Amino acid sequence: MFKRVLLIQGHPDSGGGHLCGALEEAYARGAVEGGHELRRIDIAALDFPLLRSQDEWEHGPLPPTLLQSQQDILWSQHIVIFFPLWLGDMPAMLKGFLEQVERPGFAFSGDARNPFARKGLKGRSARLVVTMGMPAVVYRVFFRAHGVKSLRRSVLGFAGIAPVADTLIGMTGNMKSRRAARWLDRLFALGRAAV
Repeated sequence: MFKRVLLIQGHPDSGGGHLCGALEEAYARGAVEGGHELRRIDIAALDFPLLRSQDEWEHGPLPPTLLQSQQDILWSQHIVIFFPLWLGDMPAMLKGFLEQVERPGFAFSGDARNPFARKGLKGRSARLVVTMGMPAVVYRVFFRAHGVKSLRRSVLGFAGIAPVADTLIGMTGNMKSRRAARWLDRLFALGRAAV
């Protein structure tokens, strides 16, 4: 079954040359070979302010630079977010992007009794591809993958995106080329299947 796949590159370094970019490219090649439709968002290339109040989040206008991002999210059936783990969580730029695009009326809506009654992004699945310096098993077991769980439940799940799978890639600081190639092959296969 062919899917509409949205790739969100959450690495804040616009210079490229990082593992997150290579993983995204591998996934994209697989998705194209698998016959899936593909769109991309590069967070580092976008210019948008951070939200500074609840009123701004609820009633302020969406920055014009993010209108297309919301349209791409609505278009998608499967979303893949790539990011490096920084201080146990996603980089601030990715968090700021998600806060901006997941506004009331878009990601959720409701009434006076339950302002979160309708999840606006139901019908979409997601995958989180996360790189980190520590062993992935340490992050998953000892730290209980708190940043990834928060993104899965409180950001994506809150808006109705489910299921959300994750691919945690540890020990990236000293990764040998053979191991990197295996990860790129794995991401290619995930892209081909659009999962």
